[in-house]
Amino acid sequence: MTPFVGELLGSAMLLLLGQGVVANVVLPKTKGNGGGLLAITLGWGMAVFIGVYSVSAVSGAHLNPAVTIALAILGKFEWSLVPAYLLAQLLGAMLGSGLAWVLYRQHFDASTSTDDQLACFATSPAIKSNFHALFSEVIGTFVLILGGLFMIKGANSLGPLDALPAGLLVLAIGLGLGGVTGYAINPTRDLGPRIMHSILPIKGKGSSNWDYAWIPVVGPIIGAVLAALLYQVLVA
Repeated sequence: MTPFVGELLGSAMLLLLGQGVVANVVLPKTKGNGGGLLAITLGWGMAVFIGVYSVSAVSGAHLNPAVTIALAILGKFEWSLVPAYLLAQLLGAMLGSGLAWVLYRQHFDASTSTDDQLACFATSPAIKSNFHALFSEVIGTFVLILGGLFMIKGANSLGPLDALPAGLLVLAIGLGLGGVTGYAINPTRDLGPRIMHSILPIKGKGSSNWDYAWIPVVGPIIGAVLAALLYQVLVA
């Protein structure tokens, strides 16, 4: 398996399980309907753990452009490989999102809320404010990248189980910082599913809210750059 395929498959698993838990909680007539925020954050944390653990030996399991860009800034990843990784992450996110929709298609069809349908695919602000939403995504991703870098540094490394603290870190971010936007903290995690929402034949679907779509892309990139720069200063 090539690193490109590894990133694609890892991202697909991440989105299949992550989008799946949201659909299970939000959509009508599912076994998990009404499970609440804790179920969603636990599901996403475990999705990160499984995705990272599964392909870490193949691609390094970035599964997130913010991670790829931060590692490139730090000289831990070749810039020439960045475009291929970002493409694999986007395609994987789209694939996983599409599979989650197929799995829950009957429940999407039973939903009369266009907001709930979109929420299964993409993030949105709890209170509309582009500034606060952008700030939330910057801070959330900053914590993800800086925390992740320190977790796997030197003696802190758990080897293959580095996937576990990554999942726990995402869980903590979701519980502590995720209430503002739904914590994308990953550009392709939001962009890939949003593309799928716009093209899939979802019964009664509404807008894909493209006016907001730049925030969960730009915010995580800014957060990743700031975290990488601070890490360079702190470990220099």
